[in-house]
Amino acid sequence: MTTKTPDPRATWALDREIVLTRLIAAPRERVFQAWADPAQIVQWFGPEGFTVESLECDIRPGGRWRFVFTGPDGTRYDNRMVFTHIEAPRLIQMEHGSDKDDDPDRFFVTVTFDSQSDGKTVLTLRQLHPTPQRREEVIGFGAVEYGLQTLAKLARHLGAE
Repeated sequence: MTTKTPDPRATWALDREIVLTRLIAAPRERVFQAWADPAQIVQWFGPEGFTVESLECDIRPGGRWRFVFTGPDGTRYDNRMVFTHIEAPRLIQMEHGSDKDDDPDRFFVTVTFDSQSDGKTVLTLRQLHPTPQRREEVIGFGAVEYGLQTLAKLARHLGAE
């Protein structure tokens, strides 16, 4: 009896995934460090007009970052990231949701940092949402636009825009 290798396209979660990419004119190590350093991430993370209040920040496998986004209208959004895997300076993986245990809407994030021969970095941020419906909801409230704004703020933070 032969075992058939499953077709990866059969389980590819395009209907649950959001992918954002940005070319950043800075070396991979600097871009990675901006994500991995608790003092830096609070300076640029989040959409335009939002502030970040960091409550706890331990960026390592098993560590977590609890923070509050405050929007331009004063609305506060409690967040929690739990870091599941880090390979410096290539990869950070985490779960991201509200700051409550077992948030059913939390999603899985993979951030990759690809070094280019010209000293730039291709940053790719992949979000895998729990359901296709949840993906549609977050796209509807602006997740793609807000994510692209966040990556633009990262580039500005690094002086790479």
